[in-house]
Amino acid sequence: MSTPHHRVVIVGSGPAGLTAAIYAARANLSPLCVEGFNAGGLIAGGQLMFTTDVENFPGYPTGVTGPRMMGEFREQAEKQGTELITKDVQKVDLSSRPFKIWVGEDENILHTADSIIISTGARANYLGLESEEKLKNRGVSACAVCDGALYRNQRVAIVGGGDTAMEEAMYLSGLAEHVTLIHRRDEFRASKAMQKRVAENPKIEILYSHQVTEVLGVEKDEVTGLKIKDLKTEQERDIEVAALFVAIGHTPMTELFQGQLDTHDNGYIKVTPGSTHTSVEGVFAAGDVADWVYRQAVTAAGTGCMAALDAERWLSEQDG
Repeated sequence: MSTPHHRVVIVGSGPAGLTAAIYAARANLSPLCVEGFNAGGLIAGGQLMFTTDVENFPGYPTGVTGPRMMGEFREQAEKQGTELITKDVQKVDLSSRPFKIWVGEDENILHTADSIIISTGARANYLGLESEEKLKNRGVSACAVCDGALYRNQRVAIVGGGDTAMEEAMYLSGLAEHVTLIHRRDEFRASKAMQKRVAENPKIEILYSHQVTEVLGVEKDEVTGLKIKDLKTEQERDIEVAALFVAIGHTPMTELFQGQLDTHDNGYIKVTPGSTHTSVEGVFAAGDVADWVYRQAVTAAGTGCMAALDAERWLSEQDG
């Protein structure tokens, strides 16, 4: 059996991968999108497949569920001529061209490609509580910008101690009645400027040396409060909130590419500023796998478009 060869292989789906697929297909590159199955806890379609309501993506004035939106992205990519495989990539070899990609746990079929677009995304880090897992997208969220407006004029809590936690606490304070910021240490890791802004905000209450031990409301299928523990006195108490936002970082899904591509200290793939070019010619990165700042569906889709255009231009240069 001959090895399937492709002009472009897109690894991962979600808004970045499927937008790249749409653009690459329209450029007659006949892309293959290996959209994933369950790598790293994410499924085909990415993080949005676990999101109930999306109200900030242009074109959906009444909102849309994450799975429906990704279904429409996928349908559009397929209609334009993208081949999709609902399996995980097991291994890649970027040491020489054509690049090698092994697909599917059982079959482990080798594909080769002239160029690769990486859109494997990033997964949010959570606290690891059973109750938290049960209430994800029912009041537990890892994105204040995505879900904060759902809890307008209500009491909410956020866990974290870095700049992201500070920024999201400030963002939530513009929407919520009251924000409780919970951090397990005595001091924040965030910049002094961000700490000062949060400390001076009358709507934000800071609880140092505390941790969440349980998210309350499982029986009602919605967050009703938190059980928190004072780490200095060991005392526990309940607080009433309608939502818990977790801001303790994300982990980029870069395991396949470690040692083959340059990454930042935080593990995200390095791209040439203003482009999607990685440290290996012919390999491009789009979406949350290379972006720890914005992490929005619309920005991921934008970089997916950029990656397809970058790949098309690069392939044209190789041909000519």
